[in-house]
Amino acid sequence: MKIKIVEEKSSNLTEYEQVPIAFRVEKRFIFDSDFNFIEEPVQPFIKDYDAIESERPSEWSKRFDISHWGIFSAFDEEQRCVGAAVAWRTPELDMLEGRDDLACLWDLRVHPDYRKKGIGRELFSCAVEWARARNCRRLKIETQNINVPACRFYASQGCELKEINKNAYDEALNETQLIWYLDL
Repeated sequence: MKIKIVEEKSSNLTEYEQVPIAFRVEKRFIFDSDFNFIEEPVQPFIKDYDAIESERPSEWSKRFDISHWGIFSAFDEEQRCVGAAVAWRTPELDMLEGRDDLACLWDLRVHPDYRKKGIGRELFSCAVEWARARNCRRLKIETQNINVPACRFYASQGCELKEINKNAYDEALNETQLIWYLDL
């Protein structure tokens, strides 16, 4: 496997989107008052963030000015296998709190055939370096308590869970928003 990582133009988001982001949920995290993770099994289901059309990468430019975003992809030969998007200087994106010293890892997707091979870690490092090069002091990341692998990944990268919001999403989803930070 020979992996090549490139920074791409936002005009390639339709191709970027071809890397599946869906995953099988079998567990979720609940938390005690000290932010300790407690893992519990759930009835398995597939979560696919791209199932909501307005959330797909090819739709981002309709919602946001993405001219200040970093878009990265990893390729195994010609096969696009991992993608990462970092948002910065995007006033309409509440996650950035109107700050120029804060970047947000907006998207990280790894093709199922390439998961647990370290490529996501490489792209995460690219996102961190990209944010540092823009003098950002922190990287902010949102995930959900049903994405146990992502939670483990971000913790392993040195990110700290700072916010837990049980009311961020539609009650029917039964998901809790988790906000992670990495000091740069």
